[in-house]
Amino acid sequence: MFSELKPKKVGALLLGSAILSFGLYNIHSLSGVTEGGVLGLTLLLQHWFNISPAVSGFILNAACYIFGWFVLGKKFVLFSAVAGGGFSVFYAICELFPPIWPEISSYPLLASILGAVFVGVGVGISVRAGGAPGGDDALAMGLAKLTGCSIQTMYLLSDLSVLALSLSYIPLRRIAYSLLTVLLSGQIIGLIANGSFKSENK
Repeated sequence: MFSELKPKKVGALLLGSAILSFGLYNIHSLSGVTEGGVLGLTLLLQHWFNISPAVSGFILNAACYIFGWFVLGKKFVLFSAVAGGGFSVFYAICELFPPIWPEISSYPLLASILGAVFVGVGVGISVRAGGAPGGDDALAMGLAKLTGCSIQTMYLLSDLSVLALSLSYIPLRRIAYSLLTVLLSGQIIGLIANGSFKSENK
């Protein structure tokens, strides 16, 4: 199975993770605009419990990958573990430096769009390579397989649940921006992945 981890594929998985962690640290964590799923939950935990996304992301993703291991198979989980581990490492590196644009919180619409681009491109590249930096994909696919619901429905339910919890520290107006970034990032992921994820993991 490990023979599948060719340098080009690993490079793509890690590139996606690096782009994602850069955007999450420099935009989402500062702007008050959050993400859904595991990404949004790491920001929620950071706000209320001061837990670094590098730590919480690793733990939450590991739980999703273990679930996916049994439901989806080993190949997808292996690729996702590389991408997820890369995200934690790259986010920890980002934390060693001050944010590039701390004033971005004053521009929530711009933050929601830029954040969606970083999330969409980063996750999209990793998904196209066969994995994902976040455990959302493993969780959503696994639940879709078990319940018979579409994967889009599982993603939407996950995102809306986290956004609802995020109302505990993010004003409703900013949650609207967060909803925009969730919807936009999902479209970007789909465009970049271009069906590769589904075809490689049937």
